[in-house]
Amino acid sequence: MRAFTTLKKLSLAVATAAAFGAAAHGQDVINIGYTGPLSGGAAQYGKNVLSGIEMGVDEVNAAGGVTIKGKTYTFKVIALDDQYNPAQAAINGRRLVEQDKTPVIFCPHAGGIFALQTFNTQANFLLMAYSSVPSITQAGNKLTIRIPPSFASYVPAYAHTEMKLFGKSVALAPSDTDYGKAWSKIFREGWEKAGGKVVADNPISYNKSADFYSGVSRVLAAKPDVMFVGGPSEPTALVVKQARDLGFKGGFAVMDQAKFDEMAKVLGGYPPMDGSIGVLPLVSDARPAMKAYVAAYAKGHGGTVPTSEMAFNYTMVHALAAAMKMAGSATDATAIRADMSAALKALPASQNPQDFTGIDSNGGTESDAFLALIQDGKLRQAKISELAK
Repeated sequence: MRAFTTLKKLSLAVATAAAFGAAAHGQDVINIGYTGPLSGGAAQYGKNVLSGIEMGVDEVNAAGGVTIKGKTYTFKVIALDDQYNPAQAAINGRRLVEQDKTPVIFCPHAGGIFALQTFNTQANFLLMAYSSVPSITQAGNKLTIRIPPSFASYVPAYAHTEMKLFGKSVALAPSDTDYGKAWSKIFREGWEKAGGKVVADNPISYNKSADFYSGVSRVLAAKPDVMFVGGPSEPTALVVKQARDLGFKGGFAVMDQAKFDEMAKVLGGYPPMDGSIGVLPLVSDARPAMKAYVAAYAKGHGGTVPTSEMAFNYTMVHALAAAMKMAGSATDATAIRADMSAALKALPASQNPQDFTGIDSNGGTESDAFLALIQDGKLRQAKISELAK
C-alpha cells in the first residue's frame, strides 16, 4: 500500500512537471496565424502562400528562434482553411486571436483582408495582407502590411506594352472576386487614360467553374485586340486556352495572382501565351539572390519551383522576426509594425530576394518590381519603368 502511494505521488509529480514544462514551452512559442484557401478552386494558390510562410518559419527556428529581451522564442504556424470566403476568413481570424493568441495573421485574398480589417486594430493583431489591391493600405488601417506591390503600379506598363503590340481595344474577363473587381476597375481607368477602349466587361467565376466557354465567347464577340484576365493560375490558363481555341490571336494582360510558369504547366509551355504581360516567374528571374532562393526552395521541397507568393511571404516572416527583436516585443502589434520597414532594410539579400527597399507610411511594401513579357514562346524580364516607356 505504501509502495502504491509512493508510486502514485511520483506519477503525480511527473505529470505536474510535464504539464509545467508544456506550459513553459507554450510561453516560448509565438503563434503565426494564417487564413486562406486550402481547399476548393484556389487551394493551390493558398498552399503556395502557406509554403512560403512555413519556409521562413523553419529558417527562423533553425537559426535559434527570436531572442527578445533575453528570452528565446520559436515560431509556429497555425493555418486555417477559409476556401477564399471573406466571412470564413473573419471567423478564422477571431479564432486565431482568441484561441491561439496570434499577434500576426497572414491572409492572401482581398475579401478576407477587408473582413479582417474590420476588427484587427481592436483585437491588436498585425495583418499581413498578401494582395496587391491598392485600397488595402489606403483606408488608414494602422496594423496592416500590404506584402506585394500595388497592382496599380503595373497598369501603365501593361497598357503601353499591349497597345503597342496589338491595339487599343480590350475585353475585361477577370475573376469575379473582390480582388478581380478592384483590379479591373484600376486597369480600366489606366487603359482608357492611355487612349484605349474597353469593348467588353464580363467577370468570370474562376474558382467555381472549369468550363469557361460561355464567358470567353461572350467577350470575344466584341473582337478585342487584348484580353484582361486573371485569378488563380490554373483557371486563368484554362481561360487563355479557351480563348485560343476560339481563335483569339491577340495578347493577354494577366493579373498578378496568376503565374506564367504555373499556367505553362496547364498549357504545355509558353507559346499559347505569346503576347502576354504579367508578373515574372521566380525561376526566370536572373538576380543572384533570387536564383539562390529558388535553388534552396527546390532542394527542400523535392525539386518544386517556388512562386512569387512563396518568396514574398518567406521574406515577410524574416522581417517579422527582425521587427520583433527591434521592438522588444512578441505581442505588441503596434511596436512591431513601427519597426517593419527598418527590419526589411536590414535583411540580407538571401532573406530578401525580391529586393524590398522598405514599407511606405501607409503600410505598402516598396520595391523596383520586374514584369515578364512572353514573345516567341520565351519570357523576357524587364522592370516596370522600362515597359511603361
